[in-house]
Amino acid sequence: MSGLQKITSSHRSRQALIYVRQSTLLQTRENTESTARQYGLADRARELGWAPCDIEVVDADLGVSGRFSGMRAGFQQLVSRVCLGKVGAVFGLEVSRLARSSAEFGRLLEFARLTDTLLIDGDGVYDLGISTTAWCWA
Repeated sequence: MSGLQKITSSHRSRQALIYVRQSTLLQTRENTESTARQYGLADRARELGWAPCDIEVVDADLGVSGRFSGMRAGFQQLVSRVCLGKVGAVFGLEVSRLARSSAEFGRLLEFARLTDTLLIDGDGVYDLGISTTAWCWA
């Protein structure tokens, strides 16, 4: 099944969240291309069929270190909204880097699986309800 076939009307009827982050203020200032690419994921969501009013950028973690996960309000907001079933897809440059720890990432994956939320990056569309074996990294 190709990535595009995994996106259903049920996913498109819920929000697409674009998660934008940089770990430090210095990175935010110096890596403007990366930040622009992250914001550009909203265009990708539109291309994949989400209505502009259903696309939201979560950028509260720009310049916030991942060292203290409790301080990352944007990520906490994203996970909360996934848990509520309000999100059809979460977009990031690399979904494996959405979270800053394996524990955080594992929780996000489990919540995405339970709520039928897709994870989408430049490499593909990931439906955790189909198979979780692809999510094992060394």
